[in-house]
Amino acid sequence: MEKIRKLKLDWYNFITLMEKSLLVVIAFLTAYAVLVEIISVVSIRAVKLTDLLLLFIYAEVLGMVAAFYKYRKIPITVPIFIAITALCRLIILQGKGINTIDLLYESSAILLLAVSALVIRWNLVNLIRPGSAADVKERD
Repeated sequence: MEKIRKLKLDWYNFITLMEKSLLVVIAFLTAYAVLVEIISVVSIRAVKLTDLLLLFIYAEVLGMVAAFYKYRKIPITVPIFIAITALCRLIILQGKGINTIDLLYESSAILLLAVSALVIRWNLVNLIRPGSAADVKERD
């Protein structure tokens, strides 16, 4: 029985190490992508809204990695905000030539994601720990 417990602990430690290693790789690759984007903006000498939104997405990814190391979990709302920003960037990149039905689908997806973030936030504030907004801010 002790061997089984030790084997489970070894697997848990291995998976935890892989998770942390992958997050470090994600952080470094995101920092590299930020550098590449900044070099691209400087070389073109023009900043577009899509460039800023992409940098914002990179900042959110780095924030998600930092939140994991600080709180030992990834807040569910951060990936939702990243998805909303990515969809907004997609709409802007497509420009005026976008098909109307595609624009409707993409904007509906943004609305659905925003409502889901609102519901999650409301549940954290009102159902889990009523009156403890500071705790929610830490977890979210």
